[in-house]
Amino acid sequence: MPHYLGVMSGTSLDGLDIALIEQTSKTRLLATHYLPMPDDLRAELLTLCASGSDELARAAVTEQRWVQLAAQGIATLLQQQNLGPAAIRAIGSHGQTVRHEPARGFTIQIGNPALLAELTGICVVSDFRRRDVAAGGQGAPLVPAFHEALFGDQRSCRAVLNVGGFSNLSLLQPGHPVQGFDCGPGNVLLDAWIQRQRGASYDRDGAWAASGQVQPQLLQALLSDPFFHTQGPKSTGRELFNLDWLERHLSTLPHYAEADVQATLLELTAVSIVAALKTAQSGTEELLVCGGGTHNRALMARLADLLPGCAVNSTAAYGVPADWVEAMAFAWLAHCCLEGIPANRPSVTGASGLRVLGAIYPA
Repeated sequence: MPHYLGVMSGTSLDGLDIALIEQTSKTRLLATHYLPMPDDLRAELLTLCASGSDELARAAVTEQRWVQLAAQGIATLLQQQNLGPAAIRAIGSHGQTVRHEPARGFTIQIGNPALLAELTGICVVSDFRRRDVAAGGQGAPLVPAFHEALFGDQRSCRAVLNVGGFSNLSLLQPGHPVQGFDCGPGNVLLDAWIQRQRGASYDRDGAWAASGQVQPQLLQALLSDPFFHTQGPKSTGRELFNLDWLERHLSTLPHYAEADVQATLLELTAVSIVAALKTAQSGTEELLVCGGGTHNRALMARLADLLPGCAVNSTAAYGVPADWVEAMAFAWLAHCCLEGIPANRPSVTGASGLRVLGAIYPA
């Protein structure tokens, strides 16, 4: 049976997710491995998300470290599974997004797939987003086609929500092509604010947010951003939603307690998701949630409160661990590329047509 590896490093920059799948007519998760992102590598990747001195050389050096980390994790996972490189048809490597500006015609993921192929001895498929952008699309989100393959159901109206650094929705309505788009911030502002104020990498269970009070004036100011008032196809990233964006809003408003800001940021994530879902697919019966946001109990509870009559559950309840859906998706995208299967969805990204995604680096 064909085996693929998926390597995913998301906008939260917390680490690398590596998933081993078996791909037949269905996708089956066989094993996983997680590597925390070293603090200095994370800091350098963050600086590359904005213009700086000598950034081309810095990006080239930094992506070598990223690849070495990925190769280390792949070797560990294969050893744990008693598999050699020959057992893997391909690695689907997303790389690390450092810029995403489809309105200007580009998206950049660093990750040196040639070096990854050399270090692992395995064929690598990478650079999945740029072909869609070249065809006039957003290049994101790419996971809705995979969500459709995993969770499409002709009996009920479903949506799949991924909450990583940013949040995105896949709409699975019987008899209709899959749709999807980015909703806005997921964990990115929550993580950044608690890191600045408390030195913590994230708000465990959403406990700090739950200790504060939502500030309506601040919430409305944040929701006034034009991004929240446009329809899909659309995508976003750190280029728009970042601490500077938050600070600009805070500077025009009364002083708020730090925990109240965190509470308001959690509400921003929840409200923007639910508003987007209700506008795009008002009859949603089931919301399947994946990504790091599933561990934020306060966020999950708030989503359920805002969606009465809709069952809100982790994808784990449907047999797919919530932390591994995206890594699985890039393994699946590698399969699609090698088989010549178009994997973008124009109804999601706005591309001018279906395209085979990815560039191939043979072992």
